[in-house]
Amino acid sequence: MAVSTLQKTKNKRTQNVVSALTARTQLGQILKRASEKDERFVVDRRGKPSVIIMSVRDYIRNIAPTPPALRAIQESAKRNGTAKLSIAAIDREIAAVRKEQPSTKKPKQPKR
Repeated sequence: MAVSTLQKTKNKRTQNVVSALTARTQLGQILKRASEKDERFVVDRRGKPSVIIMSVRDYIRNIAPTPPALRAIQESAKRNGTAKLSIAAIDREIAAVRKEQPSTKKPKQPKR
């Protein structure tokens, strides 16, 4: 694959620049390298950078990290053992809490 090295990023990850034609013909290989090795690819079109191909894991870790409040909730759930609840168990918990709460339904308004 014709890939030239653009630069090293802060975390020493290599970004590769590929032409749109190369990206089109080698997409499977580029996707595999991006997802398995966390490589990033800049696709240029007519010599100008157009898009970046990167793994979802890399994107979440570096571009859209987990907010601190959510991270705290996740860590608390791991400590309490609630991080491994199944969907059915979660549904049962929600139903139990709803049964305990007083009804907050508004009375229906008569139609005019």
